[in-house]
Amino acid sequence: PMYLFLSNLSFADICFTSTTVPKMLLNIQTQRKFITYAEYITQVYFFMLFGDLDNFLLTVMAYDRFVAICHPLQYMVMLNPFI
Repeated sequence: PMYLFLSNLSFADICFTSTTVPKMLLNIQTQRKFITYAEYITQVYFFMLFGDLDNFLLTVMAYDRFVAICHPLQYMVMLNPFI
């Protein structure tokens, strides 16, 4: 499951970065110093969504490694979704 977590973390990081950078580059290029309220709310929503997804994935990855190192004999039982 580690590679699944790493691929999801990479995707979340790309999405996290892409919420602010395109709008920032457009504002720098057009010399615009403001954004509308709807743009602001949308940007903050996605920024927080992908930030929380990042934190959740890092927490799950830490738990996965903890179980694999501290309880290697029970690893498959603890992470089995059917139990």
